[in-house]
Amino acid sequence: MTDTSDRDGDCADVALTVLDRLECEDLPPEAVDAAFRLLADRRRRLLIEVVRAHDEALTLPDVAEEVAQRETGRSIVDLSPEQVKEVYISLYHDHLPRLVDAGLLEYEQERDLVAPGY
Repeated sequence: MTDTSDRDGDCADVALTVLDRLECEDLPPEAVDAAFRLLADRRRRLLIEVVRAHDEALTLPDVAEEVAQRETGRSIVDLSPEQVKEVYISLYHDHLPRLVDAGLLEYEQERDLVAPGY
């Protein structure tokens, strides 16, 4: 059994760190709320993490494979094509447009490339 008290403590530490940092900024509450909503989804956070880790443009299919691997903790050979396709579709239709609109990522549709937007 996993000890949830450690994870809860980690979560609290992260939340306090973020709140401390936000106190130093002069941001409207609406902007903070929007940022938290944007980052509330784990798949979006993984998408950002994958692109930032490579720090260069990647094809969306490659990003989908790596996000699927990180979500499941399994290697690509252990993932079904349907699992990767489901991740790709959700990234393409939901998560990627939100992050592009926020300026966190860039997307070149003609070449299906995702790149850091900051």
